[in-house]
Amino acid sequence: MTTKLILTNEVTGLGTAGDVVEVKDGYARNYLVPRGLATAWTKGGQRQLDQIRAARGKRSIESVEEAQSLKATLEAKPIVVAERAGVNGRLFGAVTSKEVAEAVKATFDKDIDRRAVEFATAIKSLGEHKATVRLHEDIFANLVVQVVAAKGAKA
Repeated sequence: MTTKLILTNEVTGLGTAGDVVEVKDGYARNYLVPRGLATAWTKGGQRQLDQIRAARGKRSIESVEEAQSLKATLEAKPIVVAERAGVNGRLFGAVTSKEVAEAVKATFDKDIDRRAVEFATAIKSLGEHKATVRLHEDIFANLVVQVVAAKGAKA
């Protein structure tokens, strides 16, 4: 069975805010709706959809240039994240999108949404890793994340 939903936030691989999508019932019931990423499609919801699209149109026009300049800034130099690590260089846990967003704030003094940070693979070791930040609908910044051992850790 499928459920018709209106996305209220961007969902990677599914769509952007304001899109009407059909997904399996379990995905809607257990993931999208509880996290506030989507609402059920109704006629009233269709009006909400029109408002979201209008707001997105206003935001995107003025932020395309900002997104391009932010992309250039973020790709200019790597960001450094300090983590506790074991003797063999493996981390106790993994680097999270929240930590990357905080490191961007500390390094560049720019705010990015932690939900816009995506990893190709989980970062679980010291060294250089890649992360992608969605700045706009079709503008992505490729970050270089330098993971170093935190002070006080056995390295």
